[in-house]
Amino acid sequence: MGVTASVLAIDAGNSKTDVAFVDRDGSILASARGRHGFQPPKVGVEAAIDALAATVDEALCLARAQGRPIDGAEHVSACLANVDLPVEERELTAALAARGWGRTTDVRNDTFAILRAGLDEPRGVAVVCGAGINCVGMLPDGRTARFPAIGKISGDWGGGQGLAEESLWHAARAEDGRGEPTALARTLPGHFGLDSMYALIEALHRGGIPYARTHELTPVLFATSAAGDAVARSLVRRLAEEVVSMSTVALSRLDLLDEEAPVLLGGSVLAARHPELDAQITALLAAKAPKASAEVVTAPPVLGAILLGLDHTGAPPESRARLRSHFTA
Repeated sequence: MGVTASVLAIDAGNSKTDVAFVDRDGSILASARGRHGFQPPKVGVEAAIDALAATVDEALCLARAQGRPIDGAEHVSACLANVDLPVEERELTAALAARGWGRTTDVRNDTFAILRAGLDEPRGVAVVCGAGINCVGMLPDGRTARFPAIGKISGDWGGGQGLAEESLWHAARAEDGRGEPTALARTLPGHFGLDSMYALIEALHRGGIPYARTHELTPVLFATSAAGDAVARSLVRRLAEEVVSMSTVALSRLDLLDEEAPVLLGGSVLAARHPELDAQITALLAAKAPKASAEVVTAPPVLGAILLGLDHTGAPPESRARLRSHFTA
């Protein structure tokens, strides 16, 4: 007979999955990392859950090998990428519950994991800018604020991929004369060892450079902006405006706009701490929400998934302190 964990936490982004079985006192019973993300739009719901199951099974196997078998969990707290609408969360909650990993199951978008990981209590707003951009907010009473965050059709602008594509657009038009001159016309192709935007366009179109590699151009944009290029700087400023726009709308929806509240920043683009972007976000946020404070989340998102699970089960406050010490040791 094995033990029953208080929480099975799952944090699955676009490229990796972390799972952890956690006791009520905040101790980690078993954990594992999978090298595949959660992408039901590409592979289908059941195949995506099968990938989660492989990582869950790995954690269970490790627990058995260490002589501490686990029979399951009281509650499953899953924070998943590509689960952008409440209807998708409900569908995935039912699908995960069918796997029988826990007595109760709760599915949220993975941005909630980053938000909860950075807070001592579930009160504040988080903006995540990685491949895409998203923003969520929450209060201790359970109220939330969120956006569909599906892309242009839901009014989004930004994210690493979006910035790369905007940079390419401006650089292409600069080279052929349709647009304003910009050093991006040199720095973008130069990143791939090419001497012109025409050569880069041809390589991307014909597969000489996989289109997926365009995400590499986001740091090039920031470097070009830091060197003083006006077009690149305008894109960086627009990203700052988008981050502040999303965060202040979320604060307003939660009646936090005029109160002291944290605005947490996460994802690869914001976590890179580009000085120009950080300074603009700070200045714009101070103008629109003077009592809000922006800070970058450094804690792993799986911590947020665990904390959301412990919130649900009513675990004692000292369990949260134990968890934070585990992840910051």
